[in-house]
Amino acid sequence: MFERRKVAIGLGALAAVAAGGLVWQRRDETSESDFHPAPAIVKVRGHMPFRAFGRTGLKLSELAFGSWGIGGNSYGPVQRGEALDALARAEELGCNLVDTAAVYGESEAILGEFLSSRRSKWIVSTKYSGQSDGLRATVEAQLRRLRTDYIDFYMIHWLPRGGEAGLLDELRDLKREGKVRFAGVSLYNASEIDYVMAHTDLDGIMVPLNLLEPYPLMARRKEIEKRGLGVLVRSPLKEGFLAGRFTRETRFTDPTDQRSKLSVDELVKLVERVEKFRFLEAESGTMARAAIGYPLSLPQVSSVVVGVKNVWEAEENFGRTAGFRLEAKSLARIESVQREIGLKLGPSLTERLRSMLS
Repeated sequence: MFERRKVAIGLGALAAVAAGGLVWQRRDETSESDFHPAPAIVKVRGHMPFRAFGRTGLKLSELAFGSWGIGGNSYGPVQRGEALDALARAEELGCNLVDTAAVYGESEAILGEFLSSRRSKWIVSTKYSGQSDGLRATVEAQLRRLRTDYIDFYMIHWLPRGGEAGLLDELRDLKREGKVRFAGVSLYNASEIDYVMAHTDLDGIMVPLNLLEPYPLMARRKEIEKRGLGVLVRSPLKEGFLAGRFTRETRFTDPTDQRSKLSVDELVKLVERVEKFRFLEAESGTMARAAIGYPLSLPQVSSVVVGVKNVWEAEENFGRTAGFRLEAKSLARIESVQREIGLKLGPSLTERLRSMLS
């Protein structure tokens, strides 16, 4: 009977959508009043605002040091000394959160060297990415590389469900043992956010959010705020494209740069889409600042992870962009452009029904 009831509910929802699709679409649209350009800040140190990480009690610098680039495997080679200098400058400018992963090349080892004498000043986030040794062995190896006894926020690089659900139990065990303080997952769509909120006791999530990828956070921002999840935002600059420095003629020839895998058509399409947001430069001064200001303008966001490879990038991000907010009218215009170019802003019909029937 339960299964038949679920089917009946599903058919009823489909009928409601067919009859009221236009109303549903209007409900998804966002007015200026839906945005909060000045999210609540728990403290300010220098020029750096700090935000609460959900209900964990952690206070995060609203911009975090993304260390994928300093690992040397995905965005070209980086000198170790240059990476250490960038971390030191970020600390001076108020950054207290660094995000890494075991698959980010030499990133964790460089961080271990840097953190050895200043661990108490930093909050460390890292991830399990399906290594063959398993979750616990991977965590133990990461603790050694990071030269620490605990990891502040540990994520699984995807949402384990079904036969993989045991990974969440392992994560809870590591949390009870004190090797992990808080736990979460890195997500990709709205139905995964729904699952986390309904079926887990996780402390936080990581999601993409940028001018070219408003989904899935924009589709679930109010529910996330109500649930009290901590939210780390990744990819605010869309692999550097939203900094606005690339042209239709740009080519990535370094095989260690993951962008070299993009076709010419994909490159041109990305550049052309970025150009539609150039109006933001009048308010922000630079496209990069505008792009980072987009997620910073949402109160549900705890911290935005920005990739940093050198001191100049540390100064630009933590010294000149921290605290920047886009105005509500700009946010509304952004959504208009996003809809115009066909970007996904809300959940699909399938995801809405899945959420209703789960």
